[in-house]
Amino acid sequence: MPASQVRPSPAPLLEPGETVVLFDGVCKLCNGWVRFLIRHDRQRRLRLAAVQSPEGQALLAWAGLPLDQFDTLAVIRDRYYWDRSDAYFEVLAQLPARWRVMNLLRIFPRKLLDWAYDRIALNRYRLFGKYDSCLLPDPDHEQRFLKMPP
Repeated sequence: MPASQVRPSPAPLLEPGETVVLFDGVCKLCNGWVRFLIRHDRQRRLRLAAVQSPEGQALLAWAGLPLDQFDTLAVIRDRYYWDRSDAYFEVLAQLPARWRVMNLLRIFPRKLLDWAYDRIALNRYRLFGKYDSCLLPDPDHEQRFLKMPP
């Protein structure tokens, strides 16, 4: 299991055991990752939230992560959160078995994996592009995105 950070209280907005993936809503690479997750997470184990959304901002604040300069994937469940390569592996653990072959990357030290992750994250706009604003989910996928209670 990837290393996680533990917080003293459960994450806000989440039901017990619910997992949310925080992503950069204007990043084209990140949005491609979200579309991949929607397509392959048929059991709907993962919820989604853009870091720019009120829900994403609340979860970032809870985890003690930066609210205005976000350059990592984060996964949150209960009192735990994962970031960088650990978040990637935590997401893989929620997907069907055929995707878990990517866990073979764990043969590399975490320091090397995080270094590679950081290189991509820091250059993602230049390499993949950026949207002017967060994309809205398709109506049939809207329930996959975390929403503040009314």
